[in-house]
Amino acid sequence: MKTLNISISELEFNKFGLSKEKLSFKEFIELVSQEFSRQTLNKCMELSDKHGLSKMTIDEISKEVKAVRRNAKGRN
Repeated sequence: MKTLNISISELEFNKFGLSKEKLSFKEFIELVSQEFSRQTLNKCMELSDKHGLSKMTIDEISKEVKAVRRNAKGRN
């Protein structure tokens, strides 16, 4: 088994909610994946607000989805 050492700041250590200094690779990947997911979700929410999509009702969303599906079927 190989060992990989990664240095992070105290701020990052606390930000990720780490409670131990040794992680398995699987644990490390899970932490990184969660952070990327969080960042992506935040970006999606920003774009949704910017373009007014966050104000859409469920009915409006359903109509948009149906229209996109209808157009996709027409292209095949």
